[in-house]
Amino acid sequence: MTEESRALRVAVVDAFTDEPLSGNAAGVVPEAGGLTDDQRLAVARELAVSETAFLTESDRADRRIRYYTPATEVDLCGHATIASHARLFEEGEIDAGTHSLETNVGVLDVEVTEAGVVWMSQDEPSVERVDLDYERVAAALGIDPAALADVGRDLPLAVASTGLPFLVVPVNFLATLGDVEPDHGAIEALCSAVDAAGLYAFTFDTLGTDSTLHARAFVPSAGIPEDPVTGTASGAAGAYLRRFDAFGDDLPDEMCFEQGHFLDRPGEVRVRVDGAVRVGGRAESALSGTLRLPDSGEEEIVEA
Repeated sequence: MTEESRALRVAVVDAFTDEPLSGNAAGVVPEAGGLTDDQRLAVARELAVSETAFLTESDRADRRIRYYTPATEVDLCGHATIASHARLFEEGEIDAGTHSLETNVGVLDVEVTEAGVVWMSQDEPSVERVDLDYERVAAALGIDPAALADVGRDLPLAVASTGLPFLVVPVNFLATLGDVEPDHGAIEALCSAVDAAGLYAFTFDTLGTDSTLHARAFVPSAGIPEDPVTGTASGAAGAYLRRFDAFGDDLPDEMCFEQGHFLDRPGEVRVRVDGAVRVGGRAESALSGTLRLPDSGEEEIVEA
């Protein structure tokens, strides 16, 4: 290692699961102070997971976090937030309790329980119906329009956000959701038309008896063809279900959203929408070590 290089501590942590190599993998860089945007992107490309979280000091909160895909920065990422705090707790760098976190969309609270479950508060939700043709949405997903029109009599297409907007698309059956053959270009155009970051399709037809819904999420605009388990979108979907009275007067105190099974990365997101929207789950470290990072004046190459 040359004097110009920097040893950067990194980890890959699987969020929304209690088993390694399942759920949604996130990169975690706990000491990211002084990194340039290009260096963050280089690290994210090297770790090659959907998002990598970079933690630094903050004047507004306990710590600052920024999220990068291998292609770009995104403003908010639920699973990387869960993964980061689970990793800090595992390493003894934070205690159980509530921690404030500065993000690009504001300061959020993150609670870590004594058992290591991480709960992330979401931004104030917004949910707006959108006027989209079922045929166009179905074509983007590669499914029969009837699968959308069926459930659409009760639950409309809408853009929901708790910091990152998603086009929420109800689908009739799990088999239909499993048969999705996404046209990523069409999905990106569809989301762009309604100012959404990605598309979140769900069905109440689930694998687990205690699960509320099963979902799949597609975010091609951020370089993510399909996200295994999506915390921020789950919070938005929870706000959507509340907004459109999906359960009438029997809204559960806590919901369980399944995701990732069609990618062989099964996971579960816990969602609470009684008042503020919160998402929660466990996480397991799958890999830890250091990267050799050249300084910003060198060619941007990162080596494991």
